[in-house]
Amino acid sequence: MNTDALVAHARARFDHAAARRVLKEKYEARMVFAHAGGMWRAGPNLLTTLLACAQDQDVVILDLYEIPVKITVTDLFALAHERWQEQMNAWNVECQELNKKR
Repeated sequence: MNTDALVAHARARFDHAAARRVLKEKYEARMVFAHAGGMWRAGPNLLTTLLACAQDQDVVILDLYEIPVKITVTDLFALAHERWQEQMNAWNVECQELNKKR
């Protein structure tokens, strides 16, 4: 391989890695939402915490900024699960398109 081909290959790999990082940051930002006076990040940690709580009851848990907030478990779980699935599906589509360009 000549030097130009090596440089082009390295640049393409770097651009792909940078694009993946940008996608991750973009979709992680979209996981944040407000509910019941608190800010929440949809994801496995929140969903697991909510599943561990008694369903159809009000509980107090810490939000994204470590502030205790009283929530109804089923309401917050439904919102978090919906947000998580929407954003993960969109992230997957964009990631697949990015991989095709590589």
